[in-house]
Amino acid sequence: MRTPLAAALGGAAAATSLLLLSAAAFLFFFFRRRHPSDTTSSDPSLPANQISLTSPRAIASQRARCFKIEELGQATNLFRDSNFIGSGKFGDVYKGLLGDMIVAVKRRPAAPSAEFVREVEYLSLIRHRNIVSLLGYCQENGFQMLVYEYVPSGSISSHLYGANQESSEKLEFKHRLIIALGAAKGLEFLHSLTPPLLHTNFKTSNLLVDENFAPKVADAGLRNFLAKSGGSGTSLDEAEDDLFVDPCINEEPGFTERSDVYSFGVFLLELVTGRPAAEFQFTTAHGSIGKWAESYTEANDMSDVVDARMGTRFTSEGMKEFLRLAIRCLGPMPPMSIVAAELDRILERERSLTTIMGEVIPSVTLGSELFTSS
Repeated sequence: MRTPLAAALGGAAAATSLLLLSAAAFLFFFFRRRHPSDTTSSDPSLPANQISLTSPRAIASQRARCFKIEELGQATNLFRDSNFIGSGKFGDVYKGLLGDMIVAVKRRPAAPSAEFVREVEYLSLIRHRNIVSLLGYCQENGFQMLVYEYVPSGSISSHLYGANQESSEKLEFKHRLIIALGAAKGLEFLHSLTPPLLHTNFKTSNLLVDENFAPKVADAGLRNFLAKSGGSGTSLDEAEDDLFVDPCINEEPGFTERSDVYSFGVFLLELVTGRPAAEFQFTTAHGSIGKWAESYTEANDMSDVVDARMGTRFTSEGMKEFLRLAIRCLGPMPPMSIVAAELDRILERERSLTTIMGEVIPSVTLGSELFTSS
């Protein structure tokens, strides 16, 4: 028979044990919440070294879908001219509606290929907020097709100097910095993969913007994709005539990360001038794009190089730093991580200084400002 003292001690011990178990359970769930064991998330906001393209969860959620030609025919209204939106390296591009999702369908005549499927499956695993996603493919009836997410406002080149030129409100200097930073983060992500994925054809026409001018890099890896799958990837000889291609390309083992950085430098100059590189006025003294841009970096009057639509809504030092960065991309070629960091620094400094100077900032926040974190 238990004494009152023994009963009291037993009750106290039980209460102490229950308290300790509760505390242990709390600590376990607290630290599990703060340090989850699953690090294979495909969330594009995570650093690239925390993203596993081969994790079961990533593959299950992102694997390319094999579409039937009947589906894509119905989606594009049988590939009629009314759905045609342009032509690119892969072929003709059509706008389509799959269920409640708008897509872009690229189509070219080609025989079925197992390599084509392998390349599509790899590229479809790549997800980042500043990269156009490849959703699926089809190869039937003598055609190969790629299905991409649709980016509604087209290329930034069309807004700078094409048919859809925008007003100064959307193209002031800070907004162009936001667009450049998003593009840099997209390329930085590609280069951070193991092995690095080279774009090899980055240019202003391959940077798309949505309705809020959020930037997305298009056609990532498409040149190599075409070469591997029996397509017509651009040869080095043909690339020599492309102003976006590093003129030293033949001195290196083909395309490299430095090649993408050079292309990005040319893009920066088109972005700030609002003109295609073919219209840059090279002289005998300044016979290259880099030297041509360098001649303006220390000038007090930059009106000959800066897009007039920006007016005076920028600081002279911010513009010079931007031009210096473009020149670095064309010469020493820093890695894209450094380029992105420099653009971020210039943007933040420009924001702070122009605000202090009393500039009127548009009250509507661009959606692209939500897409500037890596």
